[in-house]
Amino acid sequence: MSKVLWNYLLVIPALFGGLVVLSSAASAAEVEKTAQPTQQVIPIDKITPTGITERTSSESSFEPSDSTSKVPVLTVPSDRIEQVTSVSQLSDVQPTDWAFQALQSLVERYGVIAGYPDGTFKGNRALTRYEFAAGLNAALDRLNELIVTSTGDLVRKEDLTTLQKLQEQFASELATLRGRVDALETRQAKVEANQFSTTTKLVGDATFLVADTFGDRANNTAADDTNDGTQTFFAYRARLNFQTSFTGRDQLTTLLTAGNNIPNLGATTGTQMTRFTIDGDGRADTYLSQLTYRFPLGSKATVWVGPRALQPATFTPTLNGAIAGLNGAISRFATFNHTVYRPGFDGAGLALGYKFSDQLQLSLGYIADNNQAPNPGRGLFNGTNLALAQLTVSPTRQLDFGLTYARKYYTDNTTGADPNFNVTGGTGSAFARNPFEQNSTTTDNFGFQFNWRTTRSLTLGGWFGYTRAHQNRGGDSDATIINTALTVGFPDLLKKGNVGGIIVGIPPKVTSSDYRSGAGILREDPSTSLHIEAFYTYRVNDNITITPDFYVITKPEHNDNNDPIWVGALRTTFTF
Repeated sequence: MSKVLWNYLLVIPALFGGLVVLSSAASAAEVEKTAQPTQQVIPIDKITPTGITERTSSESSFEPSDSTSKVPVLTVPSDRIEQVTSVSQLSDVQPTDWAFQALQSLVERYGVIAGYPDGTFKGNRALTRYEFAAGLNAALDRLNELIVTSTGDLVRKEDLTTLQKLQEQFASELATLRGRVDALETRQAKVEANQFSTTTKLVGDATFLVADTFGDRANNTAADDTNDGTQTFFAYRARLNFQTSFTGRDQLTTLLTAGNNIPNLGATTGTQMTRFTIDGDGRADTYLSQLTYRFPLGSKATVWVGPRALQPATFTPTLNGAIAGLNGAISRFATFNHTVYRPGFDGAGLALGYKFSDQLQLSLGYIADNNQAPNPGRGLFNGTNLALAQLTVSPTRQLDFGLTYARKYYTDNTTGADPNFNVTGGTGSAFARNPFEQNSTTTDNFGFQFNWRTTRSLTLGGWFGYTRAHQNRGGDSDATIINTALTVGFPDLLKKGNVGGIIVGIPPKVTSSDYRSGAGILREDPSTSLHIEAFYTYRVNDNITITPDFYVITKPEHNDNNDPIWVGALRTTFTF
């Protein structure tokens, strides 16, 4: 018997190996439909604890992510098929299975079996003719290798006949498969030749906004200055996010913003209770709005460091994903609990997320005003800063709640040179934002947030914030500030991918204070405003959404002398 015939003894095991590989391929195709790889890069706005991605930008134009409950901890891809070296590695293959001995031989003698990362073989899945052809092709390739390098015992003539018939029967499928592979190789070569970067992914968004306000201006200026100063306007913002990974598990975020001229409505309505979440700071040029870097520390921890716009919502779950985000509510108040998640300044510092289990996560962070951090006269620890800690508890897959403490310190701003001096993140009344005017202030902020996904089509959420503020210079006064909200989200409302929402809440309000201004005015809010908002985001396609939004502020500035102010807006968002 010739050496070739001796070597063809390997035909049958290799062929069976191809069939088994086909079964694995069919299973992989099925899995891909339901579970995507967990490795990810943070989207342009909303980063996962072994799963969450929160979006971030500068303090002036920050938007949270749509993720809701976990501390951002990046993981590696989970859908990769692994080669096994022993049949005992396949947990769903038992010695009593009819194909056990065949699998054992194929694994240990020929090395042609691949299993899944979870240790299963999934041998009972159906497969298509193309999948079978792919496996047969792999078996033939393996056979050729073994023929060249191996010797064996006598092979039967009928085995060779069987192999020849299989090749003829699947000739068209094999030819089609080879054509597809050739096409893919050509496309891959073209992509590699024209790729932007081997380490950086570019994503972006552009927002168009048409809006107007209705109702008299809040009378916190001149006695007769009550005319609505807002005209219907059309504004935009565009951002480019360079997401760079050096190891596959880390990410350097470099965010450029241009045309950030969406107005702050506080200037025309007399109250910052009317502000948008994406309003700007008056810049019309292109500027660096975020520069942060995150990387894993072991299997359960993630570290963030950044000199520009390291915000609490970057490293801490805000538990408001059903309402907030690039396609959520337009008002600033509806975004999240601002007394803990929005410091009132852009951040530079360090943060840590640690996942004890699926039910318990810890977030820690320290950030300083990034305008003061590089200043040798202030630095990281002698200027305006925030320290935050949050426990995120998930007793079930549907329910998450967070217990948050944030301590803020604001330096004196008696000259008014620092526009970021506000303790409630640009929301609430003027008394709440500056309880002691521009004197140095320390605040202890406590937050309770929750998110309950009651059904696939209904999500309930909300928060309660309590702040105790203390005057550090020019007196020893104290003030108490509260804010609260209840949110209702309707995922996939009327169409998959759409979302609707309703928000009802009380913007930050000074409930008690012993501080009086130079004119003898007690900086304590006399009434209670309500923020009532409804929005609906319609997904035109995967890249375009349109959101009509409408909200009303009753008793603006928590003063019942002021008439309600209505805000209407239409936002169109393009993502790429």
